[in-house]
Amino acid sequence: MRVLVIGSGAREHALLLSLARDPGVTALICAPGNAGIGKIAEQHPVDVASGEAVTALAKKVEADLVVIGPEVPLVLGVADAVRAAGIACFGPSADAARIEGSKAFAKDVMAVAGVKTAHSEIVDNPAKLDEALDRFGPNWVVKDDGLAAGKGVVVTTDRGTAREHAAELLESGHPVLLESFLDGPEVSLFCLVDGETVVPLLPAQDHKRVGDGDSGPNTGGMGAYTPLPWLPDEMVTQIVDDVVKPVAAELVARGSGFTGLLYAGLAMGVNGPAVVEFNCRFGDPETQAVLALLETPLGGLLNAASTGTLDSVGPLQWRDGSAVTVVIAAENYPATPRTGDVITGADAEGVLHAGTKKRDDGAVVSAGGRVLSVVGVGKDLAEARDDAYAKIAVVKLPGGHFRTDIGLGAVEGRIALP
Repeated sequence: MRVLVIGSGAREHALLLSLARDPGVTALICAPGNAGIGKIAEQHPVDVASGEAVTALAKKVEADLVVIGPEVPLVLGVADAVRAAGIACFGPSADAARIEGSKAFAKDVMAVAGVKTAHSEIVDNPAKLDEALDRFGPNWVVKDDGLAAGKGVVVTTDRGTAREHAAELLESGHPVLLESFLDGPEVSLFCLVDGETVVPLLPAQDHKRVGDGDSGPNTGGMGAYTPLPWLPDEMVTQIVDDVVKPVAAELVARGSGFTGLLYAGLAMGVNGPAVVEFNCRFGDPETQAVLALLETPLGGLLNAASTGTLDSVGPLQWRDGSAVTVVIAAENYPATPRTGDVITGADAEGVLHAGTKKRDDGAVVSAGGRVLSVVGVGKDLAEARDDAYAKIAVVKLPGGHFRTDIGLGAVEGRIALP
């Protein structure tokens, strides 16, 4: 099987590393890729948002399976174009991808499916903002109703901060979603989905804030760990049965059956799991940790979901132990990051590339906000953390920064279900 992966981040690097371990995968191609991916896959330039361009490339490289990593091409219908050309594609249709692309659509699907989520209101008129804000609090959750690369959310106890973020979104022409605050620790659960067939992967926890102790602004994600020692196995079953399967069934009922990776972000509150958001693709940085422990061949799994045979897949096999991902970000991230800095030590095992490129002189330089993901593994979470931070010690990025507490709360027993 020749597999073409679309994207350029650490998520795609992790997908390719896992696919490379599958004996059924005979060739790996990535578009556009990055400086690290070039070592394990053939790379091609492509406009990832163009269904025509991606399909043409898939034909050119004779891909048997196309795996679309980022959300933007999925929301724009690139998977539809690939499938229309008769090529198997892992990724939902544009209709189904609205589960991430429109939070209002996702809320409607959950309401009909009977899935618990936060109370919400859409505000599309600045004149109605103050009145709407008064109906929320003392914790305000303000979201961009569309795609925002994980950075369109502000959670704050300061009404002024909430109002400022909402006003900026409205001024830029984006409707605002106000939500009630959900309590409890958060869980990211990735599920392979083929219509109404749902196969969960290991649960993970993301760290969204830029600084230690969950300080500073939200980011696209600064690190993650898996599995979650504080989450009982039966809770994963409950999430699948009460959340993911009803949503998958409702999408099928609407004629928008989901094919690909459905990502449920949940808050584990006192009344059980409630959905914070759905995403229509593998999450970054959780993917890097989850796939580090997957032993079942990934290519076969993604192909089964893409060809309607996921229901024939047996129980997934996982490596014992834990995995931790720590993101190394560029100076000034999550604001406008500094780029062009030379990186050293980034060719070691467990160092996955995201915002990197090769200069003409062969040097690897930073080219984005989240530059690298470093993955550690171990017999338990403490050992996996030690492994990740030991690997980080040899990576040098001028001005680079990372959190030192990824997974630490769980190691110290400070995370528990209410």
